[in-house]
Amino acid sequence: MSIELLKELSETPGIPGREENIRKIVQRELKGVVDKMTVDNLGNLIAYRKGTSKKPKKVMYSSHMDEIGFIVQHIDDKGFLILDPCGGHDPRNTIVQRVKVLGKKELLGVVSWKCKPIHVQSDEDRKKSPSLDKIYVDLGLGVKEVKKLVEIGDPVVIHRDLEQYGNRVTGKALDNRTAVYTLIQALKKSKKNKDDVYAVFSVQEEVGLRGALVA
Repeated sequence: MSIELLKELSETPGIPGREENIRKIVQRELKGVVDKMTVDNLGNLIAYRKGTSKKPKKVMYSSHMDEIGFIVQHIDDKGFLILDPCGGHDPRNTIVQRVKVLGKKELLGVVSWKCKPIHVQSDEDRKKSPSLDKIYVDLGLGVKEVKKLVEIGDPVVIHRDLEQYGNRVTGKALDNRTAVYTLIQALKKSKKNKDDVYAVFSVQEEVGLRGALVA
């Protein structure tokens, strides 16, 4: 197992529609491994290897490159970033996460939500779960500095390193970078195949299987 490659795949940002950096890693890893690689108009990477059979069947394996994330929807008068989700988020797992904002330069921030401090909350307040429309990112910068570095529509991803615990790993975007990693390794280890193989590294799965549907 190449933990270095899995780490690179996990830690590289790639929200739906912005998978280009993941695609570059896959192209690098499969150079010379497959017969041909093409990128379709939506951004899917299709790696092809010809089969050895006289009448080969067509077999497709697919894994998606994108991860859940956010885009910047608004910058308020305090310099906090209001987010629009890309993919299915559980807001309870999002609060106090570190995030990376891919603006004019990479910025680190922390997710919080608009609520009373815990020590002044009522019992009823404490039963409430955060909602995505009440979360925001604090970059620790003033509003003027934030507006110089961040624009509406900039991607935001969870910022977390891949770490290994025994024979297990923890990190972000393992859905579905583990499958991307597995498909790369399978192509490397299977030098020949009886049937024509199409390995599809698809885009925009987290917002409706868009890449897979056209592949």
